[in-house]
Order: sequence, then C-alpha cells, then structure tokens
Amino acid sequence: MTAAPAASTAGPLPVIGPFVPWLPSPVLPEPAAAEGLAGARVAVKDVIDLAGAPTGNGHPLLLAEAGSAARHASCVTRLLDAGGVIAGKAHTDELAYSLGGTNAHYGAPANPAAPGRLTGGSSSGTAAAVAGRLADIGLGTDTAGSIRVPASYCGLYGLRPTHARADRTGISPLAPSFDTPGLLTRTLPLLRDAAAALLAGTEPDDRAPRRLLAPADLWSLAAPDVRAALSPALGRLADGLGLEPDRAALFDDRAPFPHAVARDAFTTVQAAEVWRAHGPWIVRARPAFGPNVTARLRTARTVGREREQAARARATAVAHWLGARLDGAVLAIPATPTPAPAYGRAGAGVREALLGLTCPAGLGGLPALTVPGPRAGGLPVGLCLLAAPGGDERLLAAAVFAEAVS
Repeated sequence: MTAAPAASTAGPLPVIGPFVPWLPSPVLPEPAAAEGLAGARVAVKDVIDLAGAPTGNGHPLLLAEAGSAARHASCVTRLLDAGGVIAGKAHTDELAYSLGGTNAHYGAPANPAAPGRLTGGSSSGTAAAVAGRLADIGLGTDTAGSIRVPASYCGLYGLRPTHARADRTGISPLAPSFDTPGLLTRTLPLLRDAAAALLAGTEPDDRAPRRLLAPADLWSLAAPDVRAALSPALGRLADGLGLEPDRAALFDDRAPFPHAVARDAFTTVQAAEVWRAHGPWIVRARPAFGPNVTARLRTARTVGREREQAARARATAVAHWLGARLDGAVLAIPATPTPAPAYGRAGAGVREALLGLTCPAGLGGLPALTVPGPRAGGLPVGLCLLAAPGGDERLLAAAVFAEAVS
C-alpha cells in the first residue's frame, strides 16, 4: 500500500470566505443585546453534524461520499436550545489534521483581525466567521490546539473544555482521546453563556485558585515579542487573583518525562488514532492531500501497536502528574509562540513549537481558555489559561482579570 498522493499546491492557495460554498449561509443580522444566547449566530465547523446537511471534514471526496446528517450533533443542539441560530457551516483544514488554517482543496480563510495572515487551524473558517462578525459564536473542535491557536491568531476568546465534560456525539473523530468540541467568541460574557449551555449538567470545579503558575520552560517557547506583549496580561491576572506567579518549570525533575518526550507521546497517540479513524478510507479512496497533511499521514500509518502502547503509557503518566500539579492552580502560558504567520511563510518549526504549548491540555484532558492579549507588533496574540480537569468555570472567572485594557 502506498501513501495518499499529495494535492497540487502550484501557486498560492486562494484566500476564501469562512463558510463552505455547498450550503447556503443565511444573512443574519447581529442580534440586539439580549440575555444568554438569544439570537446569537453560530458558525459550525465542518466536522460537526447539522441535520439535513453533509459533513465534509475538509475534503471534497469525503463530502461527495457523505450523506445528509440525520440529526444535529449534541453540541449544536445545546447551543440552539439556549437560543442560538445557525449562521452556516465553516471551512476546516483537511481532516482537521492541521494547525495552520490552510486547505489544499479549498484555500485559506481570510483573517479579518490580521489581513494577509493565517487564521490558524483547524477551526479556521469558524474563527474567521467570528472575527469578521459574520457569526457571534464559533462551534469548533480542539484536539491539538484547534480552538486555542485560531483564537490567538484572530484576537478571540477560545475555550477548550475539560475533555469529558462536552458531548462529542455527532462529531467526526480525529483522535478521540483528545478531541473535544470548543467555542470561539469576541467577548467573554458571551463565551460564559455559551459554555454554560455546552457544559450544562456536568460537574464543575469552581473553587478559587490557590496558585498561579507561569512556568519559564513553557514561556521560553514563545518569541520575545509575544512574551513581552503578554507580560502585562499576566501581571493583571496575578493582581486580580492576588497570587504571585510561580515561574518554576512545569516539566521539572519531578515530571515523569521531559517535555519533549511528553509532546512526542501526544503526537504518537494522536497519529495512531488518526490512522485508525481515517486510514481505511485513505487506503480505499486514495485521496489527495496537501504536502504537510500527507507527511503526517505517512507517519501515522507507521505507528505500530507496541509504539502506540508505549506512547499511551507515557501519556497516561503525564496526565496523572499534570492533574496533581494543577490541582488548585491556574496555569498561564502563551497560547501560541508567534502571532499568525503570513500566507506561505509558516516555517518548518512552527508546528513543533505550537505543539509544545498546546499538548499539555490534550495530554491531561485539561480545560484551556485563550484570552486576547495586547498585540505583538500590531498582531493578535493570546494568553492561555489552564486548570485541572473540571476547572472550566474557574478559568472563565479568572479570565476577566487578564483581559486587555482598552
């Protein structure tokens, strides 16, 4: 068996709008100020089922094979029951297996907050719709950072919930051990209301934090201008919580594995699950992909059982350790190591640096909330707050202190 062929990438990818072209996107007015989600326009990532519509998963062959979904995904139903209305289905990266915000078949959604820059993926169109005021809530997914990265690149609030708290029924899998639905908004109050609807009926841990962690090892992964831009936000957070930031390394000598080993365990388990979810179709249909996704899929198909089991054992050990380390704490780190890259300018090391910052949430099943920070070089960047599992409400309460001063 050979790997899937790469899609043609001759010339630059076209810059596109946020919504998929094969479904009508209703023109909805911005809702007047109202309680809760009444009239809030929801852009739905095209890995999430909408009743009566196909789910394309960022690939035209999957779209062609998809029938219409019989019912809404559970996360969609929760937002609609709370008063939201569908604004449209939004583009995603191929199979959602990317953090860049590009799709070799459709193009790259324009970033309204940073023209000429990528939106970040794989909730790329979802973030573009919210940043461009074509939607109020973006309903996406986060496996390796696909809510947090677009939130940072597009100047948005983004919540990846605790892994077990948000129902994944009706969402196409990428790597189920890490997949979770997530939310993007322009304001914190709306994010709180949307999170209340999405997580209703689950048990929160809303105790006030006793510690604030700002570990030097993770902050060092960000570029100097990003660290400088986010430093005032960290200071406001510390003042608001009345806590002194603890700069000690997160992955210190007490950690079961060094940070690089933990990151590799995450990517190995993710790759094995991606191939389990999509490999049989790839072998059968031989679809084309862009070069970066092709390279990741070639690696994914080589992850054997023993390698996966060893990686899972490491991931489990790190998860237990992170849960204990973050008990009663808020962890504050840069959401991304740089602002959004320019189209065609994302370097080879961008994904590795991103995963260094995003993998702890996936490994630990942790809630993670991106808060827009002051701009770095005129471009959006975000501060990401994390807590032990169940601490979503703790993060939503703490985020008000980290908000940028207008």
